[in-house]
Amino acid sequence: MPHTFYDELFHEDGRARAGAELLINKIESLPENDLQRKQTSAETALLQMGNTFNVYGSEEGAEKILPFDIIPRIIEKSEWLTIEKGLQQRIHALNLFIDDIYHDKKIIKDKVVPEELIMSCSAFRKQLEGFTPPKNIWCHITGTDLIRDVDGKFYVLEDNLRCPSGVSYVLENRQVLKRTFPQVFTDSRVRAVDDYPNKLLATLENLVPDSVKNPRIGVLTPGRYNSAYFEHSFLAQQMGVELVEGQDLMVCNDMVYMRTTKGLEQIDVIYRRLDDDFMDPKMFRPDSMLGVPGIMDVYARGNVAMANAPGTGVADDKAVYAYVPKIILYYLGEDPILPNVPTYVCWDDKDRAYVLDNLEKLVVKAANESGGYGMMIGPHADKKEQKEFAEKIKANPRTYIAQPTIALSQVPTIVGDHFEGRHVDLRPYILYGEDIFVLPGGLTRVALTKGSLVVNSSQGGGTKDTWVVDNDAPDNIVSEPNPHA
Repeated sequence: MPHTFYDELFHEDGRARAGAELLINKIESLPENDLQRKQTSAETALLQMGNTFNVYGSEEGAEKILPFDIIPRIIEKSEWLTIEKGLQQRIHALNLFIDDIYHDKKIIKDKVVPEELIMSCSAFRKQLEGFTPPKNIWCHITGTDLIRDVDGKFYVLEDNLRCPSGVSYVLENRQVLKRTFPQVFTDSRVRAVDDYPNKLLATLENLVPDSVKNPRIGVLTPGRYNSAYFEHSFLAQQMGVELVEGQDLMVCNDMVYMRTTKGLEQIDVIYRRLDDDFMDPKMFRPDSMLGVPGIMDVYARGNVAMANAPGTGVADDKAVYAYVPKIILYYLGEDPILPNVPTYVCWDDKDRAYVLDNLEKLVVKAANESGGYGMMIGPHADKKEQKEFAEKIKANPRTYIAQPTIALSQVPTIVGDHFEGRHVDLRPYILYGEDIFVLPGGLTRVALTKGSLVVNSSQGGGTKDTWVVDNDAPDNIVSEPNPHA
């Protein structure tokens, strides 16, 4: 009988997949209780690293350790090459799409994407029409969520082009796993991820004119109460750049300056972890206390660069997502290497009728929500919740999409003194600088609740390390140093 879910480590007949054989053999050879000891040690290490995230409205306190399971998810080299090429293709096309939307709007004029869809998108910034960012790059840092269905194929679930988070956990998890399974890690020839801060820094430095020899870069954070504050401070520290809040910056003489104990110092590039709405109270939300008054005027004049560019969010609206295959074909003349999950856009009369008739089978999502919020999983919802979502869809169809319930792949996960399969997705990180770089692996998010399909940390999810293994690499190549060597 075929499996209901694709298992990332085992074939249907129970044999370990090629890239996982060394790991499985190691685990099976461990003394009794040694795996639980390794799990406890890993959790202690992450706690000592300060690897936390903030939970809004949590009764347990502001900060939590993101749950982590030491059994890695393994992706073989041939599979990864397809993912890498597919993501490079997708980000290239989405960047062209964003630039077109704010300039000639050819894709709208050619009726590939409906004008109404774009103009009604809450992330579309009319103020940026006609603006060209440095090097014509809008989406410098992207986190694209992938899932693997029961057929073993990867599908794109959604695009995150505003302030994608989670890469700090990729880097910290890797440090812990290298110490947990040092010999297996080395022998599996796992591709390195620890160069990401340098790659990110190079991406940001690429935005400044050649005449600026020593650019000053800042990571703009909303502050320590933001859910991803650990990541903001971690990346700033790893890159050796400034961590700033809006109150640390000011606009003067058409430049952006940082307040320091030595006086004002000019900032050339801002890696913003702040949504558009809060960036500049003079242009967007006037009640924002997090941004910098007048900074968008400086940006428009080309006197400061930002990553990601404001306005990028138009391309990760979940209703726009449904058109990405057409977007790729329109700009690149190619079919998508990584397919979308089939999607019903509720503002379309035919799609909406189908969704309303099949709510018990579908996953319904709010187009502009994230973190697992504004979502209904039909097979797990009762009649009351299905009825409530039906009314929401009828009242505001533009705001909702629906997709089939996907049988997310699973990875063995430590549950007490034994293993159980838990559903996972994958968020690779893509940097668009001089070229398009895809970090090998990414963040594997785990739905820790048995049977759950919601992997978001804010909804009780956890993480695993993701190993991209080079099985055919020469014997003398080791991708990252063995910490116990």
